[in-house]
Amino acid sequence: MEFKNADNLGMTSAAPALPLTWLNRFARLGPAFATPCAPTPLPEAHWVAVNHRLAADLGWPTHWQQTEGLLDVLTGNRPWAEHASLASVYSGHQFGVWAGQLGDGRALWLGELDTPLGPLELQLKGAGQTPYSRMGDGRAVLRSSIREFLCSEAMHGLGIPTTRALALTGSKGRVIRETLETAAVVTRVAPSFLRFGHFEHFAALNQPEALRQLADFVCASQWMDVPDAEAHHGNAYAALLQAVVDRTADLIAHWQAVGFCHGVMNTDNMSILGLTIDYGPFQFLDGYDPQHICNHSDSQGRYAFQRQPQVAYWNLFCLGQAFMPLVNDSDLILKVLESYTQRFSNSLLERMRAKLGLTQPQTTDASLVEDICKLLASERTDHTIFWRRLSHAAKDLENAQAKALQPVTDLFLDRQRWQDLALRLQARWAAEPAGTGARMLQHNPKMVLRNHLGEQAIRQAQAGDFSEVQTLLKLLSSPFDEHPGYDAYADFPPAWASSISISCSS
Repeated sequence: MEFKNADNLGMTSAAPALPLTWLNRFARLGPAFATPCAPTPLPEAHWVAVNHRLAADLGWPTHWQQTEGLLDVLTGNRPWAEHASLASVYSGHQFGVWAGQLGDGRALWLGELDTPLGPLELQLKGAGQTPYSRMGDGRAVLRSSIREFLCSEAMHGLGIPTTRALALTGSKGRVIRETLETAAVVTRVAPSFLRFGHFEHFAALNQPEALRQLADFVCASQWMDVPDAEAHHGNAYAALLQAVVDRTADLIAHWQAVGFCHGVMNTDNMSILGLTIDYGPFQFLDGYDPQHICNHSDSQGRYAFQRQPQVAYWNLFCLGQAFMPLVNDSDLILKVLESYTQRFSNSLLERMRAKLGLTQPQTTDASLVEDICKLLASERTDHTIFWRRLSHAAKDLENAQAKALQPVTDLFLDRQRWQDLALRLQARWAAEPAGTGARMLQHNPKMVLRNHLGEQAIRQAQAGDFSEVQTLLKLLSSPFDEHPGYDAYADFPPAWASSISISCSS
């Protein structure tokens, strides 16, 4: 294996000494799906952060980042292997409006590897212009790249389906956004980066054979468990749509339970595998506010926190329309799509029961959860701190500690309303087996990537100090652990955190 065109870059042709077995199944779909495109080099590349845990899971050696030439490969300064990098084409709805053809405007597919985790694709985000950049520069800035690098791993630590981040490289090359900033490149990893928009694209172009080829590719790739077609009147494509509906419902339930706002749930930002993808104006809730809008570009509040479940449903209907030439049965498609509502409700209630340490379902659980959320919303109680303190309180109650609930009570102004809920909780816990608090601590994180933590890491990195990025990576990779000595990272946000402005360029 050699670097193609390496001599043209003035570099040696020796390949990095990593255990690589290329599969590259997506590339074999052909030119209708993706266009060969070389990355645009960046000057003075340097490492910002690396994900040793993910590299070890890939089967790579301990000092993998020291592999000759790898820094340039993951910055886009040097090609990798004998195949060309690709930019895929897709279309989509943005803020509820059909946007037409989009595509990988600042992302490049490097290839697919056979790994101990299964087949995984590698992609560079921020590697320069592609045929789908739509007048953009194809770059990403250090600020947004740090946020994506950290949040994708934070989500993985929380057990939420997501793309992963292997590495983050920086450069002294400049990029114009709101201000002049330095460029950066994230190496993203996922079984596939296919989106709803890939299917919308070929449906909109009235290219049913390409649409079928794409669907067959997904069905054959073993990324997801597709239900038995016989349960869907023998229609394999309806079964595939059902798998996407189920995965999407479960994903959004994960988001709502942990208090995650995506911020820009366009159909081109929805993964066909039910992964969290494209971290831009995201935010983990500080105070619990169902109406919170994390993206200041979202002037209508389309993607407010409480609207995420309904937006996902709307997006699935767009996907269902794209599947019509394959399924050819509108009633069957509607039946599949309508299963989302119950699947989401069941999945969310299951996750909320887990947050409460409940293992023996009761019919009153849904109303208990609803009343807790209403109280949190009425006082904008800190979401993460409430659930973590409640977990410790449940554990202390089992150990008969006096005033076990006091740290939770201190979070509320309306003490009587909380105390009434606390009595209901204690009665509910009494019907559960021992170990309620310990179970809760496994489902209510101590650490999430709050906006101010990311902002502090960004400011230090912009000054040339990348240590805070690596510290946060360590904490967020195991968010349910106590991490003695790092309690400040789990404390209430400072007052200035509310002034942080997050947009689509973030």
